[in-house]
Amino acid sequence: MGILFEYLQYPFVRYALIVGTLIALCSSLLGVLLVLKRYSYIGDGLSHVAFGAMAIAAVLHMTSAKMLLILPITVLAAVLLLKTSSSSKVQGDARIAMVSVSSLAIGYLLMNRFSASANVSADVCSTLFGSTSILTLTAGEVWLCVILSVLVVMMYVLLYPRIFAVTFDEDFARASGMNTGFYNLLIAAVTAVIIVLAMNLVGSLLISALVIFPAITAMQIGRDFRSVSVYAAVISVCCALAGMLVAIVSGTPVGSTIVACDLAVFVIVYVLSLLKGRRG
Repeated sequence: MGILFEYLQYPFVRYALIVGTLIALCSSLLGVLLVLKRYSYIGDGLSHVAFGAMAIAAVLHMTSAKMLLILPITVLAAVLLLKTSSSSKVQGDARIAMVSVSSLAIGYLLMNRFSASANVSADVCSTLFGSTSILTLTAGEVWLCVILSVLVVMMYVLLYPRIFAVTFDEDFARASGMNTGFYNLLIAAVTAVIIVLAMNLVGSLLISALVIFPAITAMQIGRDFRSVSVYAAVISVCCALAGMLVAIVSGTPVGSTIVACDLAVFVIVYVLSLLKGRRG
């Protein structure tokens, strides 16, 4: 505990805990929507798009202004991927897979060919699996994360009835006069924002775990949409905090440690639910 309190004296550690907690909270709320709408794989696809956009930003030497490129590209990809079209010849899951692998390949190709870094493999690995970038956040980046996170939570709370309707029965919501296209577009944009923010925390390849694990764990406990959302938020925040604290003290990779915590909680809850079912 003494070592932990010593680390907490440093501003960059406090910044990391604040940002990590906010990202975990937003990811859990978003994860419930995506899992229920059967868009679980979208997080993985968009994370690869963000990786490709980050590679372009690196090639263009946009280190200080990379968000100005990464965020719009990822939002555009989210809108295109989540847009439902019955006349489309390529189904949604196939579109996601195509965009995912293409972005990953192009991103690595650009970094390998044009990167000024002497250790491209290390840069790619840290981007994909997370690194210590969460511990190098500036005050401006922390405030940006706080503002975006507050907007996401406000959207979720204020538009809860409409989001609930679009998530569970989009056809009925459309028939009742609701502009379902707008709310799907809003969910797509928020998904992209959270994916971009989460890249600093867990890396591109582990973002799906941060979005999905708390949601499916909460579904083993909760019995309605509201309770599942609350349980997912609590589980995600606790796992993120535990993972970051363990990683800071022990020196393990932050993203992998958080995902390991999420996995451990899911296994425990799942086993307990099975035992409870047998006893019942």
